[in-house]
Amino acid sequence: MVSYNPPQNLPPIEELPDSDDRPVDNELQIIVPTLLRVILNWLWAERNDWFFGVNMGIFHATGENPRIPIIPDALLSLGVERTIQPFGRPSYIVWHENGIVPIFVLEYVSRTYGGEYDKKMDDYARLGVLYYLIYNPQYHARDRHESFELYRLVEGEYVPQESEPCWMPEIGLGIGREVGIYANWEREWLYWYDQNGQRLLSPEERFEEERERAERLAEQLRSLGIDPE
Repeated sequence: MVSYNPPQNLPPIEELPDSDDRPVDNELQIIVPTLLRVILNWLWAERNDWFFGVNMGIFHATGENPRIPIIPDALLSLGVERTIQPFGRPSYIVWHENGIVPIFVLEYVSRTYGGEYDKKMDDYARLGVLYYLIYNPQYHARDRHESFELYRLVEGEYVPQESEPCWMPEIGLGIGREVGIYANWEREWLYWYDQNGQRLLSPEERFEEERERAERLAEQLRSLGIDPE
């Protein structure tokens, strides 16, 4: 991991913006990472040492100006407070997080190219983000890349990971793609996976699984002449 040593006289949180004033031009840039966060909220419900942000700026001191953030579509940081009372984080400010940089960032490539394969990649490497995922389901042919590219930082350089789903031992999760239903929308989504490559269900899917199990049990009881009510 890259050692984070911020300079002195960094701006206080009150002086940093919490929006880049740019519209999001693709609704999936919000929905796709939101599904990942929803699953984590269930999976790590008892843990308070993680934070998953969506479309949130990362303020850091490894660039030219600490007042200019990098803005991924999602970030995951471990070893930090899950929530900051009472209003949450306006942004992810590394020098307010004890120097802990996100361990994972996601960029969803949209119609307007945002430097995901060059400038942002260099910025995240310099910052020390261990895993960098570029998800490009619509414009990968235009950009001459694969639609799913996960990189791991090795000696300051990002090395592509070949497997999918790809296990990330430092996080304790894998990540990959699969067709599923979320928010009544059937399409390819990003999902978390366990070490055996099994996809982790969303809360909606878990609710439906429990409902079907209850219906099967009720039917078995009725077949035995037992009123399940």
